[in-house]
Amino acid sequence: MTPALLRPGPGRAAEPDRDDLITEWALAARDGDAAAFERFVRATRRDVWRFVAHLSGDLHGADDLTQETYLRALTGLRGYAARSCARSWLLAIARRVVADRFRSAAARPRIADTADWQAAAERAQPRGLPGFEEGVALLDLLATLDAPRREAFVLTQLAGLPYADAAAAVDCPIGTVRSRVARARERVSALLAAADHAA
Repeated sequence: MTPALLRPGPGRAAEPDRDDLITEWALAARDGDAAAFERFVRATRRDVWRFVAHLSGDLHGADDLTQETYLRALTGLRGYAARSCARSWLLAIARRVVADRFRSAAARPRIADTADWQAAAERAQPRGLPGFEEGVALLDLLATLDAPRREAFVLTQLAGLPYADAAAAVDCPIGTVRSRVARARERVSALLAAADHAA
């Protein structure tokens, strides 16, 4: 039986009407329509948040990364020419935001103010939220994938982007995205099967 995570479900297929509408809002926002920008943000915020949370592995910092993505999008709207759907364009910006955050963190590592940083981190984790354990398990599974496969999997299977839009977001051929997703699914399925067998 294929785990629900790996089965295509509602919202996993292309959504041309939604993407067309999002692109229209982005173009209207580019031309100065503040209400259109607000609709654009509302329609894409969840996708951006999930994408940056999975790419960064930092659920607590995902809000900041999402905000930075929209700040960059707002300043970059003047140059948006609708060569790809606006959601793909926005997720490409989000990808660069996460990459910049990693570069910044590598340049200036943080020092913990506690002797037992692991216990402090565990205490800071939310408890009792529905889906928390599944979210942690998913992050653990995704962490086993190399970055390009993880990115393709998150874009297509979790954010629900069509393969063509995911390819535009990561700037590679669509066949490469399909291959990465297929290999990611194989890896995740094998890990889930091994866990079931061990239990």
